Amino acid sequence: MKKAFFLLSLALLLPALSAHAGKVVTDSMQSVTLGSEVKFNVYLPDGFDQSGKKYPVVYLLHGLSDDYQAWVQRGNMQTVLDELIGTGEACEMIVVMPNAGGPDIRNTWNGYFNMPGWNYEDFFFKEFLPFVEAKYRVIGDKGHRAVMGLSMGGGGSTVYAQRHPDLFSSCYAMSAWLDNKGGEVGGSGNAKKDCFYYVREAVRNHSALDFIDTADEETLSRLRTVAWFIDCGDDDYLLDLNVALHQKMRNHKVKSEFRVRNGVHNWEYWHLALRWAFPFATRNFSE
Repeated sequence: MKKAFFLLSLALLLPALSAHAGKVVTDSMQSVTLGSEVKFNVYLPDGFDQSGKKYPVVYLLHGLSDDYQAWVQRGNMQTVLDELIGTGEACEMIVVMPNAGGPDIRNTWNGYFNMPGWNYEDFFFKEFLPFVEAKYRVIGDKGHRAVMGLSMGGGGSTVYAQRHPDLFSSCYAMSAWLDNKGGEVGGSGNAKKDCFYYVREAVRNHSALDFIDTADEETLSRLRTVAWFIDCGDDDYLLDLNVALHQKMRNHKVKSEFRVRNGVHNWEYWHLALRWAFPFATRNFSE
C-alpha cells in the first residue's frame, strides 16, 4: 500500500516538474576593458522565448580555477532550479554565469576585482551587466537583481554587494574567500608575480572583513538594504573567515543569515547550497 501511494505521488509530481524545464545558452561579448571575448552561460526559464515578459536576475559566480561552465557541468544548477521553480520554492528567473577564470591559475587571469592587467570589476559593471540585461529581458533594478557564488565567487559576490548595494536585493555567499591576509589560499610568503599572485593580492586588497571594519554609518545603512546569507561547511578551511564576517556584520547591526552545515570545500556542498540560495533570492526579490 505504501509503495503504491509513493508511486502515485511520484506520478503526480513528475509532470509538474517536467513542465518547468528551462534551458542554458552559451553566449559571448567582446570586452574593450579586458581586450578579449568573454563567454558566459545564461539559464532561461521555461517559456522565455514566447513570454515577452521581463524577469528577475541572479548573477551566479564560479570559483578559482573554474569557468562559466562550472555551475552547469559540476553544480547541476539547471536541474536544481527547474525543480525549485516546479515546486514553487523559487520564482522564474534568469541566471547569468560569467567567466572570470580558468584551470591554469598561474597563466590565466582569475578573479572578480581590478588588478594589473585584469580590470574585471570595471568590465562587470560597465560592460557586462548592461549588455546582458538589455539582451535577455531582465527587469533591471535593485529589487529584482541578486548575486551569489562559491569560494572566489562567494567573496566576489560579497564584495560586489558591499561596494554596490544599490544594485542588489540579496547576496548569498557559499564557502566565501573573503580575505587572504592569513594566506588562506596559496600561502602568505613571497611568490612569483604571475596571475595567481595577483588574484591573491586582489582578494587581500578587497577584503570583505576590512570593508565592514572601516564602513561609516552611511555605508552601513546602505548595506542594511541588502539581504545577506553566509553559508559554509563545518570542515571548510575558509570557515573562520565566514564566521568573522558574520560576527562583524552582527556587531554593526547589518543583519545576515548564517548557516554552518556538515561539509567541506567541494561541489557536493555547493550543489546543496543552491537549494537554499535560489529560494533565498526569490524571497528577497520585490513583489
